[in-house]
Amino acid sequence: MEELGRKTAEEVREAAKLPVIAVLENIRSGYNVGSTFRTADAFLLEGIYICGYTAYPPHKEIRKTALGADETVPWKQFKTTAEAIADLRSMGYKVYAAEQAENSILLNRFAAEEKVAVVFGNEVTGVDQATIALCDGCLEIPQWGMKHSLNVSVAAGVVLWELVRGRGERQGTGQ
Repeated sequence: MEELGRKTAEEVREAAKLPVIAVLENIRSGYNVGSTFRTADAFLLEGIYICGYTAYPPHKEIRKTALGADETVPWKQFKTTAEAIADLRSMGYKVYAAEQAENSILLNRFAAEEKVAVVFGNEVTGVDQATIALCDGCLEIPQWGMKHSLNVSVAAGVVLWELVRGRGERQGTGQ
């Protein structure tokens, strides 16, 4: 770990975080949740909001894919995504849904605000329409193949990387 320059779990918990929050809405698979925890840890995100029936730690499937990130990434659980969005807004966050929708913003053309949260929805049905109505907009990952969807944890990795790219260096957290 020393050769890779990795932080210890304690150092990650104490490190300055990037003002980006992943919101997980009704994610069926604990494996997808755990994978998103690993991504959040890798990018030093502010945290994860868990909404609806999404599994939350401690959970066997989350633990298997998070590989300890469920212990380093701050998280909050909300009964509804509307409650999570209200909490985010009270802290000055702009909230976007990761979704293909009319008037969505292509991810590669999005200029991220200082504090941004992204809602990632159910593996089959995506972000709930009522949630989309509460968001400041939708972010869409450009795709050119036959399939126009990605696994939710893969989509989270792509979107979150795009949002934090360059921020780590500006905040002194990058390599």
